[in-house]
This record gives sequence, C-alpha cells and structure tokens, in this order.
Amino acid sequence: MGETKLSSAGIDISSKKRNSPRKVLDPSFFTQLPRKLQDCVKVDYEVNLEEQLQAWKENPVWVDRTPEIKVSVPKGSLCNLGVKVDVGLPPDAVYNIVIDPDNKRVFKNIKEVISRKVLVDEGLRQVVEVEQAALWKFLWWSGTISVHVLVDQNRLDHSMKFKQVKTGFMKRFEGHWRVEPLFVDEDICSPLKPSTLEDYKSCTGGKGRVASRVSLDQLIQPALVPPPPISWYLRGITTRTTEMLINDLVAEAVRIRGDLNVLRSANEDRDMSDENFDESIQKTSCIKERWAMRRRNAKLQNRRLLGGK
Repeated sequence: MGETKLSSAGIDISSKKRNSPRKVLDPSFFTQLPRKLQDCVKVDYEVNLEEQLQAWKENPVWVDRTPEIKVSVPKGSLCNLGVKVDVGLPPDAVYNIVIDPDNKRVFKNIKEVISRKVLVDEGLRQVVEVEQAALWKFLWWSGTISVHVLVDQNRLDHSMKFKQVKTGFMKRFEGHWRVEPLFVDEDICSPLKPSTLEDYKSCTGGKGRVASRVSLDQLIQPALVPPPPISWYLRGITTRTTEMLINDLVAEAVRIRGDLNVLRSANEDRDMSDENFDESIQKTSCIKERWAMRRRNAKLQNRRLLGGK
C-alpha cells in the first residue's frame, strides 16, 4: 500500500506540472535590458571616479600649462579653432563639468540658459537641444549672441558633439569636445608603458593619478563672411571667447583639487590630534583623569563636526 501511495503521489505531482501554466518571458525585459546595462556601467564609472579622486587627494600636486590654440581659416568660413589642454582631474570629473546643465556657474561666457530639452536618454548617452545666451568680449567691445545647438554627449568615450539647429547670422556652428585619460604617474610602471586604465591601475597599485587631455575643435561660418579688417576682429572675438572657456574649465579643476587638498589636510590634522591624544592618555595613570580627558576629546570632536557642517 505504501508503494501505491507513492505511485499515486508521483502521478499527482507530474500531472500538476503538466497542467500548470507555462511562464512566458515578459517582452518588456528586452526593452529594459539596455537601460539596466547602462545603469551597471554608470555604477562602475562612479566607483572608478571615486578611486581616481582618492589618488588626487593623496597627491594633489599639479602644474597647469598654457592651452594650445590653433586657428585656421578654411575657404568660405570665418575660422576653425583647435584647442588642447591638460587638466589635473580624471576624465569623468572633467566630463561632468562640461556636460553639467548648470555649468553656467563655471563658464562665465554663458549669460543664461534659455531652454534645455533632453531628446534622447540612453543613460550614458544623451541628445540634448540647448539654447543659451553667450557673452563675448574683445578689446573694448562686448555683447551677447544667441546659441541654439543640438548636443550629442556620450560618456563611454567622453565625447560631446554639437551642431547649430537653425541657421541665421551663423550658417555653420559645429564642433566636438573630447576628453582622454592622461597617466600622470606612469613612471612608476617603468620599464612598462601602460596603454589602458586597467594596466595603469595594476602597475601603480591603484595609486597612480589619472589626468585629462581635453581637446575642442569648432568651425564657425557666418552666413556672410565679412571682409578684413572686420573679419579679423570677429576672429579675435571667437578666439578670445574660446580661450575664456578653457581657462574657466582649468580654474574649476583647480578649485576641485583645492577642495580635495583641504579635506586631506583636515583628515591629517585630525589623525595627528588623535595620535597626540592617545599618547597623553597613556601617560596619565589616574583612571578618573583619563575618563575626563576622553569626555573633553569627544566634546571637541563634536564641535569640529558641527563646525564642518
């Protein structure tokens, strides 16, 4: 009888499996998959950025160099500007400055952002339509000009392309930003020469700083190219405005590195005071005095925390 029950129980189970509805894969899984992958990559780059900033916190020494600006005049255009500059921050930190919707606080030539609309959002890549009023200044002249562009920004390769939406006074206004890694402490890896971030991180034990090589290329072509000397003045305005843009970016990097240095100094001071406190407490033989010293130190630490806030 025991075998019959087992047999019938086995039949019942198998029949339940046959009669149970099959699970169907939700089609939305495939539409959500790219976004989920993007989120994973986003978390990864945020972790890497924290590690790279930690290296700068431990060693914030950096000497800024003068940006390299090249001006050429293609036929039928006002000018083609090419700028290269090394910035003492990791690529993701620099890229955050460039694509920040509120970067008006950094770039002084942006008077106001008139409108900003995200047309495509794929996580690490966005296509944004932006209209802003830009300031220009050259010698004793100054003014504003409306800039309406379509921006394609992609964090995967730290690139940002922009192109004018509507033609008006400007027939063509387009260009692109690119931010590439610069291995500051690659001498540690000698005789090896790292070619990837993974190799650099491995040979420096994660202590090597990563800076950025920033390049900006832009073409400016008015609907009507004026003759000299007016074209010379306009070219000077364009060059000066671009130079201001790069200088503002470098200044923001200096500010961020300064904040990291201040934080490092504060931590060192705190660690030093803790060491001195431990030494003094060990020298005190009276238990009551040691507890009193601990209470005073705790109150002092609380005041520091409140003062930092």
